[in-house]
Parts: sequence; C-alpha cells; structure tokens
Amino acid sequence: MADTIEELVGMRRAADEAHARVMELREGFGPPATEPWSEAQTTTYETAWRAWRELERDLQEAITQYAKNGGLDRNDIEQTVRNA
Repeated sequence: MADTIEELVGMRRAADEAHARVMELREGFGPPATEPWSEAQTTTYETAWRAWRELERDLQEAITQYAKNGGLDRNDIEQTVRNA
C-alpha cells in the first residue's frame, strides 16, 4: 500500500509502463487472428498482460485505501495521481 501521493504516482507510472509494454508487443506481434502467434510470443504477451493487470489492480486498491484512511474522495485522489 501507499502512504503518500508520491508513492501512488510511482505505482501509476509503473502500471502505465507495463501497459505500454503490452501495447508494444501487440503492435509488434500483429493480430493473432491474422497471423497466429508462436508459443513464445503468446507466453511473452500473456506474462506482460498479467504484470500490467496486477500493477493496475494494486494501484486501484492502494488509491482506495489511501482515500479511505484519509477520509478523502477516491475519485479526487485518482485524478490527482493521473495529473501528476
């Protein structure tokens, strides 16, 4: 969990970087329906996708807990983190 907005911002950046990696792989490998991915490509993509989703889930949980602990509006905290 995060105790400061700065920690939440760091978590947001990590999730965004992981998402960018997923998008890079998707672009690089092409649509799997057009040209089937190899087993290695599928494993690489699925691993990157899971990492992104886990980072995003952890961030959302941290934002919720931070807002709850501070008696703050969760949406305001999320917006502050996104804007930072």
